[in-house]
This record gives sequence, C-alpha cells and structure tokens, in this order.
Amino acid sequence: MHYYRYSNAEVSCWYKYLLFSYNIVFWLAGVAFLAAGLWAWSEKGVLSDLTKVTGLHGLDPVVLVLVVGIVMFTLGFAGCVGALRENICLLKFFCGTIVFIFLLELAVAVMAFLFQDWVRDRVKEFFENNIKSYRDDIDLQNIIDSLQRINHCCGAQGPEDWDFNIYFDCKSESKSREKCGVPFSCCIPDPAQKVVNTQCGYDIRKKSKSQWDDQIFVKGCIHALEAWLPRNIYIVAGVFIAISLLQV
Repeated sequence: MHYYRYSNAEVSCWYKYLLFSYNIVFWLAGVAFLAAGLWAWSEKGVLSDLTKVTGLHGLDPVVLVLVVGIVMFTLGFAGCVGALRENICLLKFFCGTIVFIFLLELAVAVMAFLFQDWVRDRVKEFFENNIKSYRDDIDLQNIIDSLQRINHCCGAQGPEDWDFNIYFDCKSESKSREKCGVPFSCCIPDPAQKVVNTQCGYDIRKKSKSQWDDQIFVKGCIHALEAWLPRNIYIVAGVFIAISLLQV
C-alpha cells in the first residue's frame, strides 16, 4: 500500500486557519453543552440510574442539550482537526454533515408550511404528553411554566388540558390538593403582589368558566404560538437566515 502526498497543500492557508478558528469556538461550545447536560443529569440522579430517561413520558430538556452538544462537539472536532491536519476525509465528513443538516432544516420548514394541520396535531400531541409528565421532571416543569407565563396561555388548547395530568385531573380519584386546578403559571399576575402565589390556580376549574377569565389565562398555548408567529415572522426568518449563513 502506497501513501501519496500532494505536492501542494489541499487547503489554502487562509481558509485553513479561518476554518480552524471558527470550529475551535464551535467545539468548545459543544464541550460546554455536554458538560452542562451531564451536570444536570448528575444533579437529577440520572447518571446513577439511566432507566429514569426512558421512564419520563415527556421531553427531558437535558436530552436535547446533550444531543446538541454531541453534534457540535463532533462537527467542531472534525472541522478543527480536518483543517489543521489538512485531512480531506474529515473535511468531507464535516462538509457533508453541514449540508445534510441544512437540507433537513429546509425540508422541515417546507413540510411545516405545506402540512400545517398535521404539524398542529403533532404539536398538540407533544404538548399533551409533556403535560402528563409536568410533575415528573423539574426542568420540563420550568419550561412549561415559562412558556405559559410568557405567552399568557394555559394548556395546549385550553385549561381543560390539565386533566391529562393526574395531579390536576378533576375526574381522578387522587387526593392531590391541586386536583381540578391549574399550575400557577396559568394565573393572571397581580401587579400588586411582589411574591408569586404558587397556589393561585387551586380549585379554579371547579368554578364556572365565566369566572376563569378574571383569574387565569384561557387561551391555549398552541393558539398563542400561532398568533405569535405572524407578528414575529421577520425575526424567525432572520434567525433562520443567520443560521443558514453560518452553515454556508
């Protein structure tokens, strides 16, 4: 087997160190994501019992952080070493993966536009599954609370969706104090209160629906997000273009 070297460098010096500088930042960011994800899992005891990952029916945000970290770490490593050592195989892997991710993003955007009803049903199903696991994972709980508080919404389609959670279900035989209520993030904030009242949603759904408007948000989060997107379409498009330019 013979090993051939090219008489001239395969990668220009300017492009070589530009690519290396760009990817060293990307690689370090991947390391940071991985470290944060592993630390979060360590705090939740997942590293000592990995069955907790499959036991959660909703989304564990830490999994998303780890996946992003692994992708960034792998691509950053391939880009750094490939550029520095002029390894064409690593550079082709780096380039091919970036192109694949770009095409995947483009396909998702087109599918979301063409099949809006299907996407809406999947988002509804996803949100309902995470409502079921609201009390099972503190990170998921914080994300749902933030989503409801920022968008002034409650549940996927409305407050009744909290019946999917055993602690809030009105028909459940559970003796939970939260039964027939909603999380505090569904409550309309009182400007006079400096301390968050985490019990403001207790028993609210035992009252008539005409009384809900004064105490909780009645709009579902899916409808709130659908209303938010047209108002911020230029921001969303700008972020997508910025990510695309970085990939290019």
